[in-house]
Amino acid sequence: MKIICVGRNYAAHAAELNNPIPQTPLLFLKPDTAQLLDGYPLFYPDFTKDLHYEVEVLLKICKNGKHITSEFASDYYNEVSVGIDFTARDVQDECKKKGHPWEIAKAWNHSAAIGRFIPIEEAKDETGNIDFSLTKNGAFVQQGITSEMITSFDDLIVYISKYFMLLRGDVIFTGTPKGVGPVQIGDQLEGFIGKQSLLNCSIK
Repeated sequence: MKIICVGRNYAAHAAELNNPIPQTPLLFLKPDTAQLLDGYPLFYPDFTKDLHYEVEVLLKICKNGKHITSEFASDYYNEVSVGIDFTARDVQDECKKKGHPWEIAKAWNHSAAIGRFIPIEEAKDETGNIDFSLTKNGAFVQQGITSEMITSFDDLIVYISKYFMLLRGDVIFTGTPKGVGPVQIGDQLEGFIGKQSLLNCSIK
C-alpha cells in the first residue's frame, strides 16, 4: 500500500502557517513504513525538536484505478478514518528554506498514524459532511468538517489518479484543518469522527 497526502487543503490551516493556498492539490507521498496503527505508540524521533500533530480524514481505496473521471470517483472509496500526519516542523522549515523536498520531515518511520476504518455512510452527519477532531491529553486541539476542504474527496480521486495508479488498500490523507501544534513525550492523542474514537496514540 502507499500513502498519498494532501497539503494545504484547508484555507485556515494554510493561513496559520503563512503558506499560500495552492491552485491545484499539493501532493506528497509516505512509504508503507510510515504506517503507525491505532493503539501503537510513537517514539519521538531524535532528529527533531519540534514534532507536530496534524489530524486528517483518511480515505481507503477499495479498487484499482487510474485516470478516474468525476462521475465514477466515489466508487473508489467506501471507508474512512482519522489519521495523524506527524511532521518534524523544524526539519520541514529548513527544507523549505533550501527548496528541498519534505520527505525527511514528513515520511519517516511511523509518521502516519492510521485509525480504525468505518463505512463512509456511518461517518457522515445529517448534511453529508464528516466532522472530525483530535484531543491531546483529553482537551480538543483540532476540529474540522469536510465541507471546508478546498478540494473534495471526489476531486482528489480524479486529480491523484492522473499521476498515480490507485490500488486497493492505498490510503489518502485528505488535509488538516487549523490548530496544528507540538507534542511532547508523555502526550496522549485521540482522534474522532463525530463522537466515535478511531485512533489512540501515545508519545514515548
